[in-house]
Amino acid sequence: MTRQMTTLGNELARQGRSIMSLSQGEPDFDTPKHVRDAGHAAIDAGITRYTDIPGTRELTQAIIRKFQRDNGLTFEANQITIGVGSKQVLYNALQATVDPGDEVVVAVPAWVSYPEMVKLAEGVPVILPARMDQGFKVTAEQVDRAITPKTKWVMLNSPSNPSGAVYSAEELKAIAAVLAKHPHVWFMSDDIYEKLLYTGKPFPTMAALVPEIASRCLTINGLSKAFAMTGWRVGYAGGPVDLIKGINLVQGQSVSHTSSISQAAAVAALDGPMDFLPPFLEAYQRRRDLVVKAMNEIPGVKCMKPDGAFYVFPNVDALLGKKTPAGKTIATDLDLCMYFLEEAGVSVVPGAAFELPGHFRISYAASDAALTEGMKRLREACSRLA
Repeated sequence: MTRQMTTLGNELARQGRSIMSLSQGEPDFDTPKHVRDAGHAAIDAGITRYTDIPGTRELTQAIIRKFQRDNGLTFEANQITIGVGSKQVLYNALQATVDPGDEVVVAVPAWVSYPEMVKLAEGVPVILPARMDQGFKVTAEQVDRAITPKTKWVMLNSPSNPSGAVYSAEELKAIAAVLAKHPHVWFMSDDIYEKLLYTGKPFPTMAALVPEIASRCLTINGLSKAFAMTGWRVGYAGGPVDLIKGINLVQGQSVSHTSSISQAAAVAALDGPMDFLPPFLEAYQRRRDLVVKAMNEIPGVKCMKPDGAFYVFPNVDALLGKKTPAGKTIATDLDLCMYFLEEAGVSVVPGAAFELPGHFRISYAASDAALTEGMKRLREACSRLA
């Protein structure tokens, strides 16, 4: 649905409408220059051939260094896999491990693809809702109650898409204590927004926090968000040898490997300077504060200030049941988002897409001007609801 809302917005823009697109989870910054230069250099050097299925030796070693440097995790080369974005690594892992009827616990609100990927693997997504009053974070008790003999994985994304919620080290340790009681359950840690963190605290990831269950953890990351490399399509993961073998088997029979040029650029990204990141974070934090303030000034809208990523996930239960100026009832969050798009020219994504209706997601990975205008339009559109 994120793509759908963006596509609808683009279609209206082609018709001459002024559309503020706040639906796409994509940085509005350019890929850092030293990374772009590495991509050019790879082309000029003829690095345009097939690579090994798990990825190039150079990028594998850069990922090993990254995990050690940033997360305190130690991996060997046969414990690393590189995919066409972290999305493909997630997909490969589920295809490699989930048998028909296996259950996968998904903490929601969750990225739209999680439950669908589980279904494509013939598994059963077990949805654990976490609402705003619990900071959009599931508790260890919820996880414990959800686990059955059929459970294969618990999937967690922190910082979260769509809520921006960040699990603390203490919260992750509590979930790890639950997993310690259930040795048949594995943990999938989606850390793609790791560097987009506003807490001032070190980023916690499960395998490093609780080494006792590291042999059941898959730690997934990628270049798309922090490095503004969405189109380059490079994701990666570290985990147990046999699991990585299974993931590579799926990859070998599907896409073979990610682009050799993108992999060369990813080496420069992981090993290169990070001086571009503080300005990114400063801009994101300023935009977050702008959007949260604007949302909380609209009657009927409640918005939590997130600690990470570049999304806010306002609650709009109080707006449901109201009528548009044309007399149409806003029965669902999808109705509200379509009203925003058609009447106000603002593209956002309904909470139902993330398995938590009664909300919508705004991506503040957009210019200050677009966000300011978008917030003005949303405020005016809400004021016209009766």
